[in-house]
Amino acid sequence: MAVAADTVRDGLWLGFYLGGVIYFADDQVRESYGVMNGLAEGRISSLYVDSAGTVWVAAEGGLSRIKDGRVTTMNRKDGLPCDEVGWIVEDLARSFWLGMPCGLAHIPRHEIDAWSETHPVRATLFDTADGVRMFSAPRYYTAAAARAADGRIWFASPDGASVIDPGHLPFNTLPPPVHVEQVIADRKVYIAPAGSAAALRLPALTNDVEIDYTALSFVAPEKMQFRYKLEGHDRDWQDVGTRRQAFYTNLRPRGYRFRVMAANNSGVWNEAGAAVDFVILPAYYQTTWFAVLTIGLILGVAWTAHRVRLRIVEKHQREIGALNERLMKAQEQERIRIAGELHDGVMQEMLAATMMLGAAKRRIPDDIEAKAKIDKVQDKLIRVGTDIRRLSHDLHPPVLQEAGLPQALQICCEEFSAAAGIPVYCEADDRARDLSRGAALALFRIVQEALGNAAKHARATRITVRLTRSDDQVFLVVSDDGVGFEDGRLGAPGGLGLVMMRERATQLSGTFEFDSAAGRGTTIKVIIPFR
Repeated sequence: MAVAADTVRDGLWLGFYLGGVIYFADDQVRESYGVMNGLAEGRISSLYVDSAGTVWVAAEGGLSRIKDGRVTTMNRKDGLPCDEVGWIVEDLARSFWLGMPCGLAHIPRHEIDAWSETHPVRATLFDTADGVRMFSAPRYYTAAAARAADGRIWFASPDGASVIDPGHLPFNTLPPPVHVEQVIADRKVYIAPAGSAAALRLPALTNDVEIDYTALSFVAPEKMQFRYKLEGHDRDWQDVGTRRQAFYTNLRPRGYRFRVMAANNSGVWNEAGAAVDFVILPAYYQTTWFAVLTIGLILGVAWTAHRVRLRIVEKHQREIGALNERLMKAQEQERIRIAGELHDGVMQEMLAATMMLGAAKRRIPDDIEAKAKIDKVQDKLIRVGTDIRRLSHDLHPPVLQEAGLPQALQICCEEFSAAAGIPVYCEADDRARDLSRGAALALFRIVQEALGNAAKHARATRITVRLTRSDDQVFLVVSDDGVGFEDGRLGAPGGLGLVMMRERATQLSGTFEFDSAAGRGTTIKVIIPFR
């Protein structure tokens, strides 16, 4: 058990062989700390309470500090030469001396005050090279070290009682000169000329890089400490103790500067240190021009594929357009044939029947009732003939072929306005005159259907027809101020008339838009590509 008196709070601290410490005061345990609180692991070897009331615990797992109820532990990762601490003594300068299996460690006060989880301490170790021998596995049953009135520190050692005078320690003020000896890249040695500003050029695809460095000291060369940094790769300095090689793998192709510093046995650093520059050359596929070329090639392939795809789509659209054009031409030829049959066949037969009725009427004696019936039959035949003549005209509008679409629309609107008694305002761009016959006929039929719907179902009082053309598109808009369409009525969306208009626009690779609502009229808009 380790015991230390707390003169600040007038109590007693106890440390146990199996670990853990307690604070005992007023005949009861006031505080207790263990590994779960952050205390160092293992046997407690020594306790020390400084003048500020901070408790220092020497244990197998390191040096712990208990301050204001908070425990922090210092070990090898925090800058101690090794983990196990056998005893602790504070000298007259308030620096700490630690007895450790690896030697006698000295930690200056400013290092103790600055120590934190992110700031390791810098300790000076006195070992066998300095004439100091320590127990490798100490088991103390009494105080292992003590400070005398003159400031010297006495401690137990395998040779007996040893003494060190902190006020008369030898101090090496000469910073050691540092030198980079060689660079080994994939087992090939490269030596940088001394004082040369040129960078070593390492071959492409270099995988393993080893850099050997050293420093000169005639006092205690084995105690020199090193730190290095590879600029372009390392963010911070690497403290590597006495190791004199640096190793890197898988470095990217680029330029680097390796810098190294060294400290002598008294902790005096050569801040200037030494440096060597080297460049790992890129392979051809790691160069900038290769990346630019690859990106350009990818973009070129993508652009070519896009153009090929675009041409395929355009060809497909042209084929569809040509097919629709042939279909509309075939439909128009069939209408022409039917119109011819109606005019040359049915009309002639009806005319012959009318003439025969007239001849029969003249031969009948004065039978007024029979002659009246013959007159009615003749009137019916004349009306049917008129209807057939109009149907023949609608099936094959000659004005469309003779005057072109703009003029045909003007005439169609005038005839419709005169027949239906509804004002129709027509604006037709003469540049649409060059539209193909199939497309012109489809737009003409759409106008006819739209006018018929406006007259039959919309009860419109005004109709507007606009035909315009841009460089590559033709626009047709037919609008009225009628009652609008309602679902379920003839001509509503999905009705035969609108379906046929939509199909005509689709056959021309165009779009068909229908906008109507009860009480606000109807607007039909067709956009087709110009060809």
